[in-house]
Amino acid sequence: MTEKLEASDLVETSEDTGGQSAVDQVVAQIRQLIDTDGLTVGDKLPTERELCERFAISRNTVREAMRMLKAYGIVDVRPKVGATIIDERMNRALDIFSFNVAEISRRTFDDIQGFRELIETGTALAIFDAATPKDMAELRDLNRRMVQTRSVVEASEFDFEFHIKLISLTGNGSILDVYGIMKPVILRIMQHGKTRRIIEGETYQEHEGVLRAVEETDHLAYQYLMRTHLRQGLAAFSKQAAIPEGKT
Repeated sequence: MTEKLEASDLVETSEDTGGQSAVDQVVAQIRQLIDTDGLTVGDKLPTERELCERFAISRNTVREAMRMLKAYGIVDVRPKVGATIIDERMNRALDIFSFNVAEISRRTFDDIQGFRELIETGTALAIFDAATPKDMAELRDLNRRMVQTRSVVEASEFDFEFHIKLISLTGNGSILDVYGIMKPVILRIMQHGKTRRIIEGETYQEHEGVLRAVEETDHLAYQYLMRTHLRQGLAAFSKQAAIPEGKT
């Protein structure tokens, strides 16, 4: 007989758990179990019965906790297989962020490009220290491939990869994670108002100027050129209108 979901399983709280529901407690306990047992992607979690016994909780509460962990992109639950650890957290965040991609306002442009300006100009010295001839060759290859593509959409992908390659030289994984989340919006900003002329002329030359500043370790030139580059396209945004999807 199927066990009914008890209300107490969902709203049960105590002072010791900071007001968490029973399900929230189990989610936290399972995440702690993953950490303390050194489990990683591909490993299986204990069975529902084992988790019930371990945490002294009902099976329905365990199942609800598993549904939450699945929604977070931490586990994959399959019949007769059980719960397997995965890592789809970045994809979940990307899905949430993508809901706002259809329309990009002037304010969104200012916010995103302003954030990028802080990161991409503020990491100049770290980039100078890390850049090798091989890195510079890869960056120039991305820039060339950008102008060789047949569409603005493809060109924007290479434009994005150029900037990702540049900031990856900092060795900061957290920055790359954030850029991964923002990628759909950054791509639409890159695509908006661009034509082949702009890509082959302005964008390509601006990238080359940034690369020369890296090679010459010219901090002031790098900051000026990168800031100017990121602010290009601002004129394409009116103060009122948003970008209709499919019009880039």
